[in-house]
Amino acid sequence: MRACASLLLFLALAIAAGLILGLNGCGDNPSDSQHVIVIFQENRTPDNLFQDPVLKSRGADIADRGINSKGETIPLQKIVLGSAFDVDHSHYAFLAMYADGAMTGADRVTPICKAEVLDCIPTHPQFSYVDPAEVQPYFQMAEQYTFGDRMFQTNQGPSFPAHQFIIAGTSAPASRSPLFASENPHSFIPTTDEFINLNAGCVAPPYEYVNLIDPTGTANQTMYPCFDHVTLIDLLEAKGISWRYYAPSQGSIWTGPNAIQHICQPQPKDGTTVCTGSLWSNVTFPQTEVLKDIIANRLPEVSWVIPDGPASDHAGNTGANLGPSWVASIVNAIGNSPYWKNTTIIVTWDDWGGWYDHVAPKVINSYEYGFRVPLIVISPYAQRGYISHVTHDFGSILKFIEKKYGLPSLGYADAMADDLSDCFDYNQTPATFQTIPAPIPMDHFLNLRRPSDGSNPDPDLDPDDD
Repeated sequence: MRACASLLLFLALAIAAGLILGLNGCGDNPSDSQHVIVIFQENRTPDNLFQDPVLKSRGADIADRGINSKGETIPLQKIVLGSAFDVDHSHYAFLAMYADGAMTGADRVTPICKAEVLDCIPTHPQFSYVDPAEVQPYFQMAEQYTFGDRMFQTNQGPSFPAHQFIIAGTSAPASRSPLFASENPHSFIPTTDEFINLNAGCVAPPYEYVNLIDPTGTANQTMYPCFDHVTLIDLLEAKGISWRYYAPSQGSIWTGPNAIQHICQPQPKDGTTVCTGSLWSNVTFPQTEVLKDIIANRLPEVSWVIPDGPASDHAGNTGANLGPSWVASIVNAIGNSPYWKNTTIIVTWDDWGGWYDHVAPKVINSYEYGFRVPLIVISPYAQRGYISHVTHDFGSILKFIEKKYGLPSLGYADAMADDLSDCFDYNQTPATFQTIPAPIPMDHFLNLRRPSDGSNPDPDLDPDDD
């Protein structure tokens, strides 16, 4: 009761402060459309991940070459999904590649060998595309349903802020703050002068900090990476809409709710800090529980699904190529269940990963928008074989959910975004689901036994570089 009262008071204060704007209409969604699943993968661009001749023949804007800072045309080279090298995708890397809108600075973005592999970086590593043979499940989804070639990550930086934007439309540290958290947290141990990856958010060690960027683009302020403002989770709770956030671990930079104080409610336990409370009880570990909930007919109305490292599509995770099969397992579980008739699945990627992309984003402030990421919208009512050229961002996903459930606007990225409406045709005959072929079966993920209490599940070692 105390937690519910605190939530209602928090929302009432937010409304009084003018942070939550007017109600959206419920839109044209059919009344039996009851579930939304947001699958949030890692670090790819359309040019890098979707060299699909079928999509290109339908008009998808996918380039197979780019221009570097010397004016040279560089053909994209084929690489494996689980490459041994990664590419910097910090905010500074965004600025380098963006090159004031010319999109000619990819060669100025730093590549990094991972997992103690030496000499793993090819010539022109930023100008790469993933072997199509490895990502056929993604191609099948995009070809059957709706693919967006103008989906932009909202933020101009890496995973930690991106995972704030997907639940709240902002990485601001507080309501009405003009600042954004712009990078991944740093865990700096003063006694050893070392940077290491530890738990993030409100369960981070006391010496951890995150960079903040101001409206002028200056990033010389820092703070502990624990914020507080209204999120979509709060709006769902206030309306009585069930939700769940499936994640690999509590302390990950990918577990967005752990950085929102009133959701995490950090408490000391056994020499560390853990999240607690009624809201946190809907943050579910490990992420594979989503498959069990689908099978057991207990899927909530709104779900976020976050992968672990090997299934994330994140570069620098040598030999890891589980992502396409992981996503296919969720899509197939829904498609072959009674949920199919009333579920929308939205698949997107949290940031561009440092890979070349040829489309310049429209920059609206010191930290929005970032580069393109892929988007697949899957539903019986998704337009079939459709390429969406409408500008979308993470705020579009929030606005779609707000409109669908009659929620107020958060007043952040969602307020400026479209609502994905062009991706749907509610007058069409609902699509009959066709199973997505995948090399790794769903049972592999159902039987996975990875620890769920670790910190960062991704392969990055450099805190500047997730």
